[in-house]
Amino acid sequence: MAKANIIGVGMIPFKKPGQQEPYEIMASTAVLHALEDAGIDYREIEQAYASYVYGDSTCGQTALYRIGLSGIPIINVNNNCSSGSTALFLARQAIESGEADCVLAFGFEEMKPGALGEVWKDRTSPLQDFISQLERLEPEAPEAPLAPRLFGSSGKQYIEKYGANPDIFARVAVKTRSHAAHNPNAIFRAPLTVEEVLAAPVLFPYLTRLCACPPSCGAAAAVVCSDAFARKHGITGAVTIVAQAMTTDTPATYEDPMNLVGYDMTRRAAQKVYERAGFGPERVQVVELHDCFTPNEVITYEALGLCPEGGAEKFIRDADNTYGGKYVVNPSGGLMSKGHPLGATGLAQSAELVWQLRGQAGDRQVEGASVALQHNLGLGGACVVTMYQKA
Repeated sequence: MAKANIIGVGMIPFKKPGQQEPYEIMASTAVLHALEDAGIDYREIEQAYASYVYGDSTCGQTALYRIGLSGIPIINVNNNCSSGSTALFLARQAIESGEADCVLAFGFEEMKPGALGEVWKDRTSPLQDFISQLERLEPEAPEAPLAPRLFGSSGKQYIEKYGANPDIFARVAVKTRSHAAHNPNAIFRAPLTVEEVLAAPVLFPYLTRLCACPPSCGAAAAVVCSDAFARKHGITGAVTIVAQAMTTDTPATYEDPMNLVGYDMTRRAAQKVYERAGFGPERVQVVELHDCFTPNEVITYEALGLCPEGGAEKFIRDADNTYGGKYVVNPSGGLMSKGHPLGATGLAQSAELVWQLRGQAGDRQVEGASVALQHNLGLGGACVVTMYQKA
């Protein structure tokens, strides 16, 4: 199969709801940035995959029509919070199969303030089974919005299972904010202390407001091409997608709260990626993972194999998740601080890792970065894990 290479990325600074431009302007701007970064014209794009969650049908067309009416296939993708990586997954497949030589993946979102809730109340919720299983597993859990309750329950299970100090969730928030301080695209850049995080309003046991990502608006994009296309156009500095896997739920999902929020999906996706790549996380220097709530970052360390099961507390206290440690996790500031516009998140993660592997990340550059790992999760559900390497 042909290799899939990312030759251009773009994104716009993420904003709080109410401060954004319309989705078609955000999206077309991010796409133009990616095309400029790749050094190609929009007419070279043969297919496009548009990811978003909150929007009507064919929003992807509306956004791209601001750039041009080229007549190419435009496919709209909704896979909850993993929509952006799902668009990239499809783009990679188009290249590797030989169906196309140059394609576009882009994502965008306009969100509203406050916790996520159901939009369509007159039909079955895609998360109904998750709610039912959580009520079975945690019948005494306090009332809370769905997402804090799900991810808070996973954090509670982790603390009880391994006897870890609950302050690890606050320590992750502090680490993440320190990284965001160097990212002009991040929403929250002011430093935090552990004490501030622990003193914030409680959303769920062991989970405060400063352990949760903000609703966000924004857009990001990636241009993906074959080796032949890159050679033909004299393109250098490409980043290769070494391996990528998507997993969905199995019966194991309903066994405990950690699996309900994707631990098992992540573990299985990571294993597939390592098998296909021919190497594991020991070759990785930089990671962008799905930290919508800090408990999810903690359990994902272990699901990705960055540390042993039950080893996250030591991993955090040894600072192996930041500069000078074993890995730099979420140098962008992650979803927690950069923001989480659902359809754009996976492609924003990809953009950060491409910049890191090119040595273009400025003050947040990870020294010697040559291999990068990405994790993007959507409940309901899908998990995409991707390994990148300098071409």
